[in-house]
Amino acid sequence: MEVASRPYRNTSSHYATEDDKYYFGDVYEPSRIRQVYERTSYKTPYLDYIDRLTDSGWSHLRYLADFMRVTTSPRAWRFLSRAETVERGSRIKAAMLVFHTSTIERHNITDLDNLNHILQMKKEDPHDVIARLFIVEDLSRDLIEAFGSHLDLDPTFFSGHISDYFWYNTSDPWIELPDMSVIAGQKAHFNVRYEQARYLETLRSFNKAREEAATFNVLRKVDRDGNWDPKHDVHSSDVGTVRSKMSFWVRPHKSHPSDPFIGILLVDPPITEGFPLWGGYNSLAPCPSMTDVSVVVRPVKRSVFEESIHWIERMSTEEVASIARDSRAMFLKPLSIACSEWILLIRYAQTRSSQLEWEIEDPHLRHRRHGLSMTLGKLHTWRRRFPIYKTIISEILDRIIRRDEFPGSTDNVLRSLEKDFQLLFRDLDELHNRAERMISVVTAVLSIEESQKALEQNRSLGRLTYLAALFVPLSFISSFFSMNEDITKLSKTFWIYFAIALPVTLSALLVTRYSHDLNVVWKNVMQRAGRRLIEDP
Repeated sequence: MEVASRPYRNTSSHYATEDDKYYFGDVYEPSRIRQVYERTSYKTPYLDYIDRLTDSGWSHLRYLADFMRVTTSPRAWRFLSRAETVERGSRIKAAMLVFHTSTIERHNITDLDNLNHILQMKKEDPHDVIARLFIVEDLSRDLIEAFGSHLDLDPTFFSGHISDYFWYNTSDPWIELPDMSVIAGQKAHFNVRYEQARYLETLRSFNKAREEAATFNVLRKVDRDGNWDPKHDVHSSDVGTVRSKMSFWVRPHKSHPSDPFIGILLVDPPITEGFPLWGGYNSLAPCPSMTDVSVVVRPVKRSVFEESIHWIERMSTEEVASIARDSRAMFLKPLSIACSEWILLIRYAQTRSSQLEWEIEDPHLRHRRHGLSMTLGKLHTWRRRFPIYKTIISEILDRIIRRDEFPGSTDNVLRSLEKDFQLLFRDLDELHNRAERMISVVTAVLSIEESQKALEQNRSLGRLTYLAALFVPLSFISSFFSMNEDITKLSKTFWIYFAIALPVTLSALLVTRYSHDLNVVWKNVMQRAGRRLIEDP
């Protein structure tokens, strides 16, 4: 099956409006992408290994194989030109950090040949080398093939990084199922999900941010917050939350105890459109003293790639030495960045929650069109997100922070972040409960307002009843007298019309006005009559 090439629309697969989003095959049928590429001579050792695993029971690796063949999200397959496929497949932006006892060296990796040369080196490391950490921005087919074939990586390390979905449909081939704890405990890698918040001044800026995310090989989405406040925010501005991931792997077994650890850190490319919300998260280091002349400025380009390298290079001697006890110490700073991004997002959610509470209390808002209904819609958005965020933080705590047994480790340095993530979970739980309470209040207020509107409508209907009671008798009497064809005969009896119409109209109005009272009197009379019958048989 050949797929017709179409111009690439530079839009993420998240936003593509396709009649059939499973045009490359859903989870219940064989991959159509594989069927097309198997007719060609394209074959690489690691991709062939993934295909064999897919055919042998690890069916969820099929999406990773499709990713390598398409060189990005498989849903973008039909939109990529040949030139763009080649460019995406050969992307490489990486660096290697060599941890010595007292220093950390950085070596930039510029192309595939450079990477293969480093991975193939068979020389003796200096005795003071503790570890080597590869930091990679974005993923490509060549990167996956090089690292996977040279280091015999578990393919689930890559498959857990290439997508960002929060929920799934029953036919999605990109489903990510969590492993049982006994299986996860045997793996030497883990993925961390977090959200980056960016301030976008205009709708055009927001669309540019989405287009920028579409240029990534990994699938990442910019979610629109939609909590714009006309009294406090710039017109048409918004906050975009970027679904993000970082993944860490360490070689589980060393051929010799003195061999250095080898680790890989995968991070996302940056969204440069807009600004980091409130200038970004706080520094990971305390403010230096006035007399400290060795202050190092953080990198101007706020990418997770450069930020991670910046903070890892400034690890203390004690922190570097802890790698020998726990290789995850190399990941401590990047995990702190993810934690800081969560802190920033939660503070933003707290701010928006306070604004929504103010909207509920604002009496003028109730008179605007769809005022409280819009507030209720914003609250439902947050109520839907908070359980997802809580699940992510809970997974980080249970599967990463509190995981004491890790291949090649005798300690757990990540425990130092347990308190911070516990506070994050507590704050999210409080925000979730707060949203539930506000939704109950808004729903109650809307119900009261609807009741008031119904009462007002009833009053309006009552006025119409009075009008009907006034004109219906007049119309009846007029019709009655008009039955005589010779109107001259009415000259002597014309006064009879008013003599009959006015008392009838007045009687109708009185009955209409006091119908409730008359009903009460009638019930009382009937009750007295009933009692008399009982008393006087």
